[in-house]
Amino acid sequence: MAASFIPDFRLMWYLEELRRKEFVKFKELIRQEAWNRGLPPITGSEIRNVKRQGFAGLLKERYGEQQAWDLALSIFPKLNRKDLCEKAARESGCPTPVTAHVKEKFSRLWCRESFTEVQGCFDQTITQEEGASLEDYFTPRAARKPHTVVLHGVPRIGKTRLLTKLMLAWSDGRLYRDRFSFVFYFCCRELKQLTATSLVGLISRERPDCIPITEIVAQPERLLFIIDSFEELCCTLSEPESELCSDWREERPVKTVLGSLLRRKILPEAALLLAVMPERPPGLQNILEHPNMQVLTGFQQSHRKQYFCCLFEDRGQALEAFSLVRDNEQLFTMCRVPLLCWMVGTCLKQELERGRDLAATCCRISSVFLSYVFNLFTPKDAHCPSQQDRDQLKALCSLAAEGMWTDTWVFGEEELGRNGIADADIPTLLDLKVFRKYSESVRAYSFIHMCLQEFYAAMFYLLDSPGGHPSPAVGCTEALLLTFLKKEKSSWVFVGSFLMGLLRESEQQKLDALFGSQRSRAVEPQLRGYLRSLTEQEDFLQQMEFPLLFYGLFEMQSDAFASQVMRGLRGVHLPIRENADLAVSAYCLKYCSNLREVCFQVSNVFEEERGLEPMGHQSQASCCLQASVGATHQSPLLRRISDLCVSGEIRILFEVLTSNPNLRNLTLTCTNLSHKDELVLCSTLTHPVCHIEQLLLRNSSFSSEGCRVLSFVLLRNNKLKVLDLSGNELEEGMPALCEALGHPDCTLQHLVLANCQLTEHCAQHFSEALLRNTHLSLLDLSGNALKDEGLAVLCEALRQPTCSLQSLRLRSCSITPRGCPDLASVLTSNPNLRSLELGGNYIRDAGAALLSRALPHPQCCLSNLSLDSCQLTGACCQYVASAIASSQTLHVLDLRGNVLGPSGVMLLCAAGRHPGCSLRTLR
Repeated sequence: MAASFIPDFRLMWYLEELRRKEFVKFKELIRQEAWNRGLPPITGSEIRNVKRQGFAGLLKERYGEQQAWDLALSIFPKLNRKDLCEKAARESGCPTPVTAHVKEKFSRLWCRESFTEVQGCFDQTITQEEGASLEDYFTPRAARKPHTVVLHGVPRIGKTRLLTKLMLAWSDGRLYRDRFSFVFYFCCRELKQLTATSLVGLISRERPDCIPITEIVAQPERLLFIIDSFEELCCTLSEPESELCSDWREERPVKTVLGSLLRRKILPEAALLLAVMPERPPGLQNILEHPNMQVLTGFQQSHRKQYFCCLFEDRGQALEAFSLVRDNEQLFTMCRVPLLCWMVGTCLKQELERGRDLAATCCRISSVFLSYVFNLFTPKDAHCPSQQDRDQLKALCSLAAEGMWTDTWVFGEEELGRNGIADADIPTLLDLKVFRKYSESVRAYSFIHMCLQEFYAAMFYLLDSPGGHPSPAVGCTEALLLTFLKKEKSSWVFVGSFLMGLLRESEQQKLDALFGSQRSRAVEPQLRGYLRSLTEQEDFLQQMEFPLLFYGLFEMQSDAFASQVMRGLRGVHLPIRENADLAVSAYCLKYCSNLREVCFQVSNVFEEERGLEPMGHQSQASCCLQASVGATHQSPLLRRISDLCVSGEIRILFEVLTSNPNLRNLTLTCTNLSHKDELVLCSTLTHPVCHIEQLLLRNSSFSSEGCRVLSFVLLRNNKLKVLDLSGNELEEGMPALCEALGHPDCTLQHLVLANCQLTEHCAQHFSEALLRNTHLSLLDLSGNALKDEGLAVLCEALRQPTCSLQSLRLRSCSITPRGCPDLASVLTSNPNLRSLELGGNYIRDAGAALLSRALPHPQCCLSNLSLDSCQLTGACCQYVASAIASSQTLHVLDLRGNVLGPSGVMLLCAAGRHPGCSLRTLR
């Protein structure tokens, strides 16, 4: 589909319809008519060589748009162009002839793309919030022009719906009126059917009779191209530039034409709006030129609630249904997609009409989908579908399964016929809203949403004989689960979870009624044994996506099944992006009885919509807190913890840290911990049941206030040996943390504080702690601006033989040759230091020479030295080579990222061959 809107060119469109001789006569008649009406005259010289666009502009400038239009209308009859007169009469009130086409086209698209609008709850009018967002998309933020906007959104989240509203608002002159003169909409779902074409061909594809191409490309900065469903082209945008085209008239494959447009080879001044699924294609942000990345999140909570209230006649029933959906994190998140919100609401309304329990239906998404399909194929006054409907349903399941394995989402006559769907079935499936018509121009259909195709595919594997599929591409049940859990097909999102959810006995009974026979219950024990064997294979665990397994177990809600599958797991990595992930993880982790390591990567949790629950609502957590607070009564900070509200990820921590005695390593990354979360986390770490030895809180917004609380943990938890707080701003918290570090009760062995925005002012605190601490063996202060001044203070402690530190990392700490004498003195006075990493500093040749002279010293026991990317040259190699040849302890030397030259490298290699050299690795 290509559509366009040109708000200021109504007259020009009609002038384009005139033949050359008619246009010459038109100009003369206009002059006479203007004279007859007493209007300002137009001279002959003004119109002699003027073209259509110039003459239209002259008329509007001289007489105004409306009067110029009235003049033109009076001339068309004199040219015997009744067609133009009739056309103008039909389109009276429209800004341009093409506007009517835009409105007709996009109104039809609107109805086809979304069923929610048919219900009357949402119209085509753009909201004030949407309008402000769309205007902001193309608001200049810098001197970077032209604009490229990428609109990300999961399938059916409402991207086309928003673009439709954009086009309709534009056609009414309510959006971007003064910014763009032309806008063109390309739907890749339809364009991929084309072979060779050009940009001109795409622009004029539907209205070749009224598209003034020359005038359009004359001002490319006034163009906006909207490209919808770009992932349909399977285009990577990675072609060599030599394969792209720069001529908008050149015919090439659609991928090449659109790729050239997106990569600014054709009409580089034009603005672009690209609607695409996340990560399709991968690395899109790095391929495009300064893209403005936007994410469409779909219905917010207020929209979902509004829709339910519109759908149900009874407001009380609407709020009851909405409340039950809201209590199911996964179902509530799914309802962000407008079409799925419609499906869930429709299902629950039908369940109410049939007198069924909504609470039981809303427990799992598989229950909702199964109820929806059951009601779809079962008449309201019947208990089960007819045999004809069952045959049709089995055919749908077969088609869906084939589509999953062949990555097919649009089905033609061949696929439909192979799976038993006849032409006579299509109208019924369209009326039932099982199918949607894929295109106006070809006979092809798709399921109304990819989630529903996945559900029908999952049901296929619970039929009596799923192995007899007509397509050899369809794999067995075990192959389905393996492919799903390893995420080998990125489009498989729910099929594995649906399959496991349908194994529940309650769902099995409904499936028996749906398909009309008592089916075998052998699939459940078969899959249980298979999953248990998979989770005991280390190579498989390295490839598995843990959230996919967790969601499947959550859908099944079987304690025995989850316990048998999960008890072999030793470590899990869980990305937490939304509240549904939190609920699922909380459920599954309690069955990991042998878990030793867990990593949470919390990037986006929608707590703003749900609010926080009082701590007292979690009985196990409350007990944990009371015990911890009682054990740390000296701290007024910890005393207040039992009164706090905590966020979802901390509730999971309670479940893991206090219920699993084998857990030793905990990682939290990319997490926005509030101060309340920090308090509760630290309190939990002091609980007697908590056995955490390694705690990594990287890039977790851990605060200086949190450091003060964490200092109490270091004094009361002698099990904690490794602490990594990298990527947090902690300078103000260093006094308290270092005070605890120097306390005799602190048994911490490794402390990593890389990139914590520390300065030389923190060095004194570390120096005092190192003088008193006898347990710390590794300190990492990389990425902090300690400078030579801070290094000098730190070295005062490091020079002491009583300092037990064995490994010191000072990468990228702004150290220069002036700081190297202090480091050299540490090497010659402290035999405990075994590893020193200085990469990324300005050591230069002078600093390297000083360090090299210290390496052979009898007191120096250094075995690892890193001087990578330290601005060294070949001039320092003779000193380094001498150290290599004479040092008895140096085993590893890293000099990568320095320009040493061939002669310098030869010196080092010769030293490495010296009989007294103990070096094992030279990088």
